[in-house]
Amino acid sequence: MMSSRPYLVRAFNEWILDNDCTPYIVVDAGVQGVQVPTEHVANGQIVLNISPSAVKGLVVGNSALEFSARFGGVPMQVFIPLQAVTAIYAKENGEGMAFGSEPGAPDPDGPGDDTINSGGGGDRPSGRPTLKVVK
Repeated sequence: MMSSRPYLVRAFNEWILDNDCTPYIVVDAGVQGVQVPTEHVANGQIVLNISPSAVKGLVVGNSALEFSARFGGVPMQVFIPLQAVTAIYAKENGEGMAFGSEPGAPDPDGPGDDTINSGGGGDRPSGRPTLKVVK
């Protein structure tokens, strides 16, 4: 299945705005492809205000979030792969959601094989799934 993260980011952003609050996202700036102002990165993360008054042209696609904004008066195009968004919340009350890693997502600690542990090891056979009766 596709990642649920883009759908949840869009939904939480809309919910936060509908409640007259300010949506903030927390971004892991170390994820490949992240384009944010590095001078504002602290401890490998950056917190960004994505409210309509702070950004222009916000697009939350299925693989990335992008917009243009000014940082210290300097305009910048921001590009964030959605796997780098670790949380979205309302500034005023902290309500929102933090994201964990999803199955099939790249391992943030390094390269690995993209297989899921099936308990028995080895390759999983292709074809139709099978069920086993356990008594």
